[in-house]
Amino acid sequence: MERNTMHTAGKDRDPLTDPDIIIQGGIVLTMAEGEAPLIDGKVCIRGDRIIYVGKDQDLSRYPEKAEIIDAKKGIIMPGLINAHSHTAMTLFRGLADDLPLKEWLFDKIFPAEATHLSPETVYWGTLLGCLEMIASGTTSVVDGYFFQDSTVRALQESGLRALVAQGIIDFPAPGIPDPRENLQRGRAFLEKWCGFSELIAPGLFCHSPLTCSDRTLKEAREISSEFSVPLQIHLSETREEVDEILKRTGSRPVHYLDNLGLLSADLIAAHVIHVSDEEIALLKQREVKVVHVPESNMKLSSGLARIPEMIQQGLTPGLGTDGCASNNDLDLFREMDSAAKVHKAFSMDPVTMTAGTVLQMATRWGAKVMGLEQAIGTLEAGKKADVLVVDCTAPHMVPLYNPVSNLVYSATGADVKDVVVNGRVLMRDRCFQTLDAQEIIKEAKRIGRGINK
Repeated sequence: MERNTMHTAGKDRDPLTDPDIIIQGGIVLTMAEGEAPLIDGKVCIRGDRIIYVGKDQDLSRYPEKAEIIDAKKGIIMPGLINAHSHTAMTLFRGLADDLPLKEWLFDKIFPAEATHLSPETVYWGTLLGCLEMIASGTTSVVDGYFFQDSTVRALQESGLRALVAQGIIDFPAPGIPDPRENLQRGRAFLEKWCGFSELIAPGLFCHSPLTCSDRTLKEAREISSEFSVPLQIHLSETREEVDEILKRTGSRPVHYLDNLGLLSADLIAAHVIHVSDEEIALLKQREVKVVHVPESNMKLSSGLARIPEMIQQGLTPGLGTDGCASNNDLDLFREMDSAAKVHKAFSMDPVTMTAGTVLQMATRWGAKVMGLEQAIGTLEAGKKADVLVVDCTAPHMVPLYNPVSNLVYSATGADVKDVVVNGRVLMRDRCFQTLDAQEIIKEAKRIGRGINK
């Protein structure tokens, strides 16, 4: 069935004759519920919004001022949403590979962060991550780290959409040598950035139930509620974490957080690997946002999250890459491929975690994690214009029987040709439009030489 959806912003403007950007000629994959791929389709954009999704038509009708993006031999789709990342950790890519999580984190990463993180290094590390995300089709990211003023600055320059959370932890952290100041710094971060930008929203990120006390967790929740922003946390990432929380509190981590009043629709919990049936049911009951991070979990040998069971219970998990120190990339196409295949291998069931399910995690469900499901995640008239064009001419993309399968099992980020966020072109024909790639890579290499002394 042909999809022909229109939205008019004013009586004097026709969406078919007065768009600012026209993306045309490809297979349109809207990701809207029940919508089939649309062959030879078109997406029209005016300002920051999609105003038309439908069949391609004669170009002679369009004004000369409209920017035309040719999507022939390609797929037009919603931008991907990285629902859990520490973007500036691009600087630690490959620094401490092939180690168990506790040794990797406490013996390698935490010392490296204490020594080498600064407002300047976080700024350049985030810009490097922005380059990588734009180049591989990510248009929105949920980020949690330190020196987050610098992260906001870099993301603003890039044009990406983001939820940026200030890290909170109960021992000396980068930029906050006195852990008693963590919550105060978090509040100041929210006061500074709430309402500042349409594209970037602030939040708080408690590192984990192991590294944050009862008091810290509860106060972070209270501050987040006061500002009506989400709270992020790493949850049940390792068996060791679960055992330690059980030893300290007598409860498993999910129940422990519930006893503290943290479980709610405003909590974004990443990893969520070692959970019981009862914990999954409680996460669903409290409407907690769960994020699957399969490649990082595999690399650190943390385990495999029970995502199929969570989906069966009605949870809608997002998909994240984690930081480049534990992945080592920000390519959500690779992450989708891993997410689909690892669950098939583990369950020995080839229909577990279908390509369509995984693609929803990286689009519609990721938007829900961010609280933006009414604005992004699908291509529909009236929604924000976050759009990709994926080139399908490379040998590994041919033939194309099912665009969803090709995107998940065949494509990589290198196949992304054009990227639009909020109606602004960030990459055109693989050329960056908002960032100076050569300068960013040069600075990242300089910082890397200092880290690797």
